[in-house]
Amino acid sequence: MSTTRKSLTTKINVCAAKINVCAAAFCLSAMVSVTAVAQSQTYTEAPELAAKVAKGELPPVAKRLPSRPEVVKPLERIGSYGGQIRSALRGSADQNNILRLMSSQGLTRWDPGFTKILPNVAESWEASPDAKVFTFKLRAGLRWSDGKPMTADDVLFSMNDVYLNPEYASPAARYRVSGELVKVEKIDDLTVRFSFASPNAEFLGILATPLGQHPVFMAKHYCSQFHPRYNNDVASLAKAENVPDWKALLLKKCGDIESPARWANPQRPTLDPWVITEPYAGGASRVVMERNPYFWEVDPQGQQLPYIDRITLAIAQDVESLNLQVIAGNIDFQVRHVDEPANLPLFSQYKDKAQIDFVKLAAAGNDLVLFPNLTNKNPVKRALYVQKKFRIALSHAIDRAEVIELAYLGQSEPSQPAPPPGDPLYVDWAAKQYLDYDPAKANKLLDELGLDKRDGSGFRLMADGKRLTIQVSVIPTFRPVWVEALEVIKRQLVKVGIDMQILSMERSLFFSQTSENNDHDFAVWTAATAITPGDIPSVYMASTHDSRQGIPWADWYQSGGTKGEKPPASMIERYKLWDQARAEAQPDKRNAILKRLIEASATEFETIGISTIPPRYGIRKRKLVNAPAEMPNYWSYPTPGPTLLQTYFWAS
Repeated sequence: MSTTRKSLTTKINVCAAKINVCAAAFCLSAMVSVTAVAQSQTYTEAPELAAKVAKGELPPVAKRLPSRPEVVKPLERIGSYGGQIRSALRGSADQNNILRLMSSQGLTRWDPGFTKILPNVAESWEASPDAKVFTFKLRAGLRWSDGKPMTADDVLFSMNDVYLNPEYASPAARYRVSGELVKVEKIDDLTVRFSFASPNAEFLGILATPLGQHPVFMAKHYCSQFHPRYNNDVASLAKAENVPDWKALLLKKCGDIESPARWANPQRPTLDPWVITEPYAGGASRVVMERNPYFWEVDPQGQQLPYIDRITLAIAQDVESLNLQVIAGNIDFQVRHVDEPANLPLFSQYKDKAQIDFVKLAAAGNDLVLFPNLTNKNPVKRALYVQKKFRIALSHAIDRAEVIELAYLGQSEPSQPAPPPGDPLYVDWAAKQYLDYDPAKANKLLDELGLDKRDGSGFRLMADGKRLTIQVSVIPTFRPVWVEALEVIKRQLVKVGIDMQILSMERSLFFSQTSENNDHDFAVWTAATAITPGDIPSVYMASTHDSRQGIPWADWYQSGGTKGEKPPASMIERYKLWDQARAEAQPDKRNAILKRLIEASATEFETIGISTIPPRYGIRKRKLVNAPAEMPNYWSYPTPGPTLLQTYFWAS
């Protein structure tokens, strides 16, 4: 490993360790409030907004801001107004790219360094010593993007009427502890209380992740018109919109955190720095987002954020066209989709012409994980895949050194899904087990499983007499390197008599088949192996839509046992360990429990890792100020949002 790679790996591991060590400590502060006081009570605004104020089209800036707006210190220096940032989406199902750019404007947020939780929509909070009760104070005078006040009633509507309402959907597991849902109540117009039946030391971290935005996601004054509790004629509205019921209507009009509909309705009020003006819908060729005149943050000089007028997102249909836009100088900032190691030589060649620099993306995890579907709808395959010996054989049949050399250009390391060295949760044997390339051992194990009969082409036959064919679902446009890696693995598996088929599919179809309908055989995905606060570990236990080793088990877990399929005892034991860990306030005790969870997962060996995440790089224009040269790269962060795009600006 080169000195540069060692340095970057060290940074990633130190970051992961720092997050885990401090996880519980910051969550249980008795009183937290880090909102700075503006140096001046005289606020200024973008020229385009000042012009609207002069025309009487907007209230003065001081009346659009909270009485104590959040004061944000830019990374490098105070900025100036104007211009746009050009970025890009890929295809029609890249909605989470927009989410990442806007960040998750929840009650709390991550600091840019991914080391501590800060107040956000909530000006402050109190947590009970036992981590059961969390009381949040909202910002007085905070407004939605349409100018309407944001109050505790919005939180109660979002939670009690929608996301905790079983008539809408099964409430997410993050709002349930010890089998009981959180209780959300209004104390006054600006104060809300969340009460759990058991300790939940993870809660503040959960609220800082994208999936924790639900409490402040829906504006009651707008979204309640699509809810039967507040509109007796909602069925007529649903019929007019050509949707089957109020639930589909509410989703269409107000969206959800990861729904494309979130960015398709310009009338939907939001708390984001920019608001949709050209929606992400239909056959759109681009998405445009304009400055939110009621955005509630200012810089230390009292300038209302954001500095940038608009975000323009071109819609590229493939990676190649997106790369061409980068080298042509038509992209100002992009960290998603262009970060493949194979792009470095191309971008380096044109970086001066395009006036771009690289953005290092640091993450600890496994870049390519094979998820055999242990709840396979094919009973013969299911009976085979649930046998640990089969999964071990498959792991020994893969020459990871060759995969890394050919697909990852040598910029990765063999690894099973496990926390990295340096992380307090690191378990050496879990990361290294079954990594050695040994086709003889693989063949022996497969023979012992009764797969000793072969067809005329040399492929093994299953118990039903059919060829042992594993079909691996993958999104080629998400990680092109995955398809390259799978092509290498496919050739290797022939040596042990396994026929592998690569099923390349569009992102929305992939999620429909592998995360919703359980219609996959094998699936490929990445795994963030460091357990960060607020992020449920989907690779170590079947718990989220990314747990493609057992989606019906994840459904059972998420629904509290009312849906899906009851998992085996070993999985249920991990759920119990997870509940214990997120209730533990002491970091050392919490980490001890999590290590037991990781060891239990490694013992079962349900997923097969290939390699660690290699160094990845996004791009930024050289004149784009306050855009960091290096940032964490995690979904729970979510990259690049916490670096605060609202503080980016163009140098003159």
